[in-house]
Amino acid sequence: MRYVCVFCGSNGTANAVIQQAAIATGKELAQRGLGLVYGGGKAGLMGILADTVLQAGGEAIGVIPEFLIAKEIAHEGLSTLHTVSSMHERKTQMSSLADGFLTLPGSYGTLEEFCEVLTWKQLGLHQKPCGLLNVAQYYDPLLAMLDKAVDVGLMRPRMRSLVLTAAEPGELLEAMERDRPPLVNQWLKKDTQL
Repeated sequence: MRYVCVFCGSNGTANAVIQQAAIATGKELAQRGLGLVYGGGKAGLMGILADTVLQAGGEAIGVIPEFLIAKEIAHEGLSTLHTVSSMHERKTQMSSLADGFLTLPGSYGTLEEFCEVLTWKQLGLHQKPCGLLNVAQYYDPLLAMLDKAVDVGLMRPRMRSLVLTAAEPGELLEAMERDRPPLVNQWLKKDTQL
C-alpha cells in the first residue's frame, strides 16, 4: 500500500478517546510513509487526522465536493485538494487514489462510505483491504450485526471475513498490508463452501 483512504467524522464533538485515535492513525500513516486520502475537510476528526499527518511530514490528499467546501470547511493546507461536483464523484476519486480503506468512528456518512467500498470489494470491483478501527469497542454493534447476517444465512462467512478490525491503528494497518483475498464470486451455488 502507498495511499490509505480514511473515512471519519467531520463533527467536532467526538470524545477525547476517539480524537486520540485519529491522532494515532495520522502519526502511524506518516511513520509508515503511507499517504492519506480523505474527505478534504478541516473540521472534526477529518481535520485532526489531516493536521497530524502533515505535522508528521506525511502527505495528505483531500477530495471534497463544491457544496461541502463551506460546511466542512475545506482544509487549505493539504498536499493536494481535489474539488469535485458530487458525493458520488468524491467517493469514486478517493477510491481510485487509495490502495486500502481504514475507517475511524463516524456517523451516517462514514458508515455509508465504508459499506460502499466493502460492497464494491464483495462484488469483485476491487481487492483493496477494508478495515474498521474499533476504538473503545465503537464498532462492536456493527460487527455483531454482520455476525448475525452470517447466522441467519444472509451473508457467507467468506464475505464476513472481508472486514478487517483492530483496536490500534498500527495493528490494523499491518492486517491491511497482509490482506490478500482471492477473487470470489458471492453468488456461487448453495453447496459451495466459502
